[in-house]
Amino acid sequence: MLDTTRSNLKAKAHSYEYDAHAAEAQSDLKALVRDAQAMLSAATGLTGEKAEELRSRGMELLDRALGKANRYQGQAMERGRELAHDADVYVRDNPYRTLAIAAGIGIALGVLLSRGKQQ
Repeated sequence: MLDTTRSNLKAKAHSYEYDAHAAEAQSDLKALVRDAQAMLSAATGLTGEKAEELRSRGMELLDRALGKANRYQGQAMERGRELAHDADVYVRDNPYRTLAIAAGIGIALGVLLSRGKQQ
């Protein structure tokens, strides 16, 4: 029981940290893509060396955005694995509580679905 409470607290702390990182990552990626789009749009009307420089900078920004997206995707996958492990530990530590919760949800769904058919 104590281990479950401790893991729940740790999961909540990680969740808040993850939410902050996700929001930051989203704004970073949007800014990078917006900058790259602006550079590539500006480069369409230009020719020569200046256009090539803008295109290469735009591609560099897009590559950085993709790199960040891949890194954040890896972090999200790791977080998903941690949550799945925590859920598995909880179910193993509290089988009767988990069974009671599942039964309660099943009964609630059964009542709601049967009401919908009667009307």
